[in-house]
Amino acid sequence: MDWSILWWLLASLLVIAGLAGTVIPVLPGVPLVFAGLFVGAWIGHFETISWLTVGVLAMLTIVAWAVDFLASVLGARYLGASSRALWGAGFGAIVGIFFGLPGIVLGPFIGAVLGELSVGSDLLKSGRSGLGAWLGMVVATATKLAIAFLMIGVVIFKLGFAQLA
Repeated sequence: MDWSILWWLLASLLVIAGLAGTVIPVLPGVPLVFAGLFVGAWIGHFETISWLTVGVLAMLTIVAWAVDFLASVLGARYLGASSRALWGAGFGAIVGIFFGLPGIVLGPFIGAVLGELSVGSDLLKSGRSGLGAWLGMVVATATKLAIAFLMIGVVIFKLGFAQLA
């Protein structure tokens, strides 16, 4: 039996789960995309998708992780959020998953506002903190999606170029 079809199915499922994970905060999006692409490189014995390409994909994964962390923190800090507001935004993002798209969009904002209110801030400052945390998460999500699609594009380019050669 040729196992390569099952391996390609696994690689594809990891990439799809990774793309979903760039939007859903609980899943490690870009690392799952990397894992799927790594499996694809492994299937081809790292001939078409070389170790150099895998290294570039790994670096892009690290950049996506750093952007995810920094964008949320810097967005909230830029508008004056406390550390409790940051924790609230993260908790709100996780709880928001259970409420569908509105929860995913509003959860970080509501969590940051509640976190800021819990340290005694007024409503205006809490709202600004919530907006900063939300904007940071939106920027991080957009950047992670762009990096994930860049990684997929690199692999598709490598596979397509190999077919032409």
